[in-house]
Amino acid sequence: MTSPEKSPFARRMTNRIMVGKVPVGGDSPITVQSMTVTKTADVEGTLQQIYALAAAGCDIVRCTCNEIEAAEGLAQIVPRSPIPIIADIHHQYKMALAAMEAGVHGLRLNPGNIRKPEHIKIVASEARDRGLPIRIGVNGGSLDPELYDKYGGKVTPEAMVESAQREMAYFDEVGFEQIKISVKASSVPLMVEAYRQLSEVTRHPLHLGVTEAGPPPAGLVKATAGIATLLMEGIGDTIRYSLTADPVEEARAGRQLLEALGLRERKNVDLIACPSCGRAEIDVIDVAKRAMDAFGERQLPLQVAVMGCVVNGPGEAREADLGIAAGNKRGHLFVKGRNVAVVPESEMVEALVEWAEFIHEHGAEAAIARADTARAEREAAKDRSQLLDEKGDDANHAQEKIVEIRRTTQG
Repeated sequence: MTSPEKSPFARRMTNRIMVGKVPVGGDSPITVQSMTVTKTADVEGTLQQIYALAAAGCDIVRCTCNEIEAAEGLAQIVPRSPIPIIADIHHQYKMALAAMEAGVHGLRLNPGNIRKPEHIKIVASEARDRGLPIRIGVNGGSLDPELYDKYGGKVTPEAMVESAQREMAYFDEVGFEQIKISVKASSVPLMVEAYRQLSEVTRHPLHLGVTEAGPPPAGLVKATAGIATLLMEGIGDTIRYSLTADPVEEARAGRQLLEALGLRERKNVDLIACPSCGRAEIDVIDVAKRAMDAFGERQLPLQVAVMGCVVNGPGEAREADLGIAAGNKRGHLFVKGRNVAVVPESEMVEALVEWAEFIHEHGAEAAIARADTARAEREAAKDRSQLLDEKGDDANHAQEKIVEIRRTTQG
């Protein structure tokens, strides 16, 4: 796991804790979390999902521990997992004790459904002695009824923060400090305000998420709106997208968000594409999708551009490491804005992958040096000129519409 050279946002400093070998809080990299959806007793199935999550950029994974068979499964899963395992505990405090015995790297407790102080303190004491962290996982959908009533029969940011503070008080009584906290809600404005208030009253690291965000694309939008807002305010140390989808999508989304915000170094391809226009020579959506499928999980930390035409493509994507633009049934490859090769349109995606792998291994300058740039630029100029002759500068006919608008309004 690597951190960016410098965070673009002023980060709220928190206490640093360790989840296995992964640091959370302080100036540590913001981490990505997800949760398995398999039965934890299904050891092989759960491990297969954990490995898929790790490959997609997940740093920490949570597994449910709701029965003795799940705890026994964890005892077999933990030593074989490539990333730290958090046990998710609800209602039964003895499952927390069993999970710790199984060797997990941390716990998640919901104060809304483990309410007896003595049970909470028993778990905290055991975690303290083992040096394991606990996340206080406040959830707007399972708030303590007493707090729900206190705040007028509705979930409020104040109620959620008070729930977390009550739990912290129990931990304080037994000298337990390895804490991280979440105050998740399915409402983005409620979630954002709850975290803002919580960040003012504690230095414990915060785990961000919009709970029950739903299926993509709406779930991705909701989760991104909440998580990104807080990260750009410097709030948050670890994140999870809670999607109604394959958890690998959660890990991938979390990783991509951190990369997009400049909070983690790029791990995989960042593919950019033009929105298309009347000049487009290809189906940009189709080519971009095929390119993403071809790159898959290849760890090529490059920005790759797919442009619909050769007229403006290389210029508009000159900051990309690598790109391709269509023109006259051919694909014009460019590296850092320089034309380097011409390939048949049918081979555009394969050429992108080949050049991306070369650039990743040898660098952009070496890629440009191996190319016949004079020929590539000559061919690009020829196709650009032909396309302009055919479709003109105003491929979307905007000027015609402007003339008509003026005629109509001035009549």
